[in-house]
Amino acid sequence: MEDKAHYPPVNPVSAGLRGNCPRCGEGRLFSGFLGLRERCSNCGLSYSFADSGDGPAVFVIMIVGFIIVGLVLAVELAYQPPIWLHLVLWLPLTVVLAGGILRPLKGLLIALQYRHNASEGRLEGGPEDT
Repeated sequence: MEDKAHYPPVNPVSAGLRGNCPRCGEGRLFSGFLGLRERCSNCGLSYSFADSGDGPAVFVIMIVGFIIVGLVLAVELAYQPPIWLHLVLWLPLTVVLAGGILRPLKGLLIALQYRHNASEGRLEGGPEDT
């Protein structure tokens, strides 16, 4: 990680959800929909530390699944529509919701990773210590 001392603290939640740099809060984090830039255009922070892994996808599955299943059950119990109507309603809504929250969640996890200096775990006495 690079030196944080020269920058005022940035709220990782607001910076991450907006897709801004976790150090300065100004530069853009993403280049495209989910691809990360190499570094911040404002403060020069290298984003090489950033590895959100499958975390954002897991949160999206849980959040969107909870919403969609609740809505499907409510509509089914109230109206009992045919299956084709369920497909027409819930497939597009699932795609829109998942696509809408995936990027902000990825930005949030990367900002929290920066804030807490999170990195891959290492064992003492491993090959990299010799």
